Amino acid sequence: MTATETDITEDLIRDLLGDQYPDLADRPVKLGARGWDNQVWRLGDDLAVRVPWATRSADALLRKEHAWLPALAPHLPLPIPVPQRLGEPSERFPRPWLVTTWVPGEPADRAPATRAAEAAVTLAAFLTALHRPAPDEAPTGRDRGGSLAATAEHLDRGLASAAERGLIRDPDAVREVWEDAASAPEWTGPRLWLHGDLHPANVLTEDGTFCGVIDFGDLFAGDPAFDLAAAWILLPDGAADLFHAAYRPSPDAATLRRARGWAVLRALACVHIGDAGVHGRPGGKPTWGPPAHAALRRLTAAVRR
Repeated sequence: MTATETDITEDLIRDLLGDQYPDLADRPVKLGARGWDNQVWRLGDDLAVRVPWATRSADALLRKEHAWLPALAPHLPLPIPVPQRLGEPSERFPRPWLVTTWVPGEPADRAPATRAAEAAVTLAAFLTALHRPAPDEAPTGRDRGGSLAATAEHLDRGLASAAERGLIRDPDAVREVWEDAASAPEWTGPRLWLHGDLHPANVLTEDGTFCGVIDFGDLFAGDPAFDLAAAWILLPDGAADLFHAAYRPSPDAATLRRARGWAVLRALACVHIGDAGVHGRPGGKPTWGPPAHAALRRLTAAVRR
């Protein structure tokens, strides 16, 4: 997966800024986070530099954020990282990079939402505002947000691997949730803007509720059920119904069924990533495991009754 051989250091960040945006080069620089696709370096109090470091797809994703987020951000009730400058590939660093606004908060995989009602309403308000009809030229979701039935092979692999490693207790119940979702009528409405990657590491919390949303690299337009899956993954027990009641327009039964299916797939992926040494970065991302297991427990609860 590694695509960047250049060591990303404070000196590199300063060199890139000094070369292309010298007015920012004197600001304090320190590492903020190492994400899946990018490293994030704080730039003073209010800005950040996002530099791709691990996946080859990150270059196009940064350019997509730069193209679309400035127009979407003013309509959203939570802060998001708004691109300010686009850095172009150079001899010093052969990939694009971004200067964005800094969004304060703690990732929800480390500090989960605990104030259920407030978190549910906050997430619903954010997605209600984001889920607006997108223009024809808006990006598609690649393998995300299309037909759930087309993900059958992906589900089979994920379930088999999770069961073999003892990561899930009841694969039959998980499959039952997905099969019901895959048989639901497909979305026939307009293509809506979607975040596309609402797992706990991409949503920030403060004082028990959500305070920001980051990493819009998978932004695309499509079926809102894909984002609505986040209710089972991000919210505390019992809060999904509060979320669905607050979201507008109220999702119909078919959309909720599809959302549960996408939630199963997203939770399975995070279960694997959370299992150290199995998938993704060396050592895995252990903090992704607990919310994923909690989501599967919520999703299969009705099946087990």
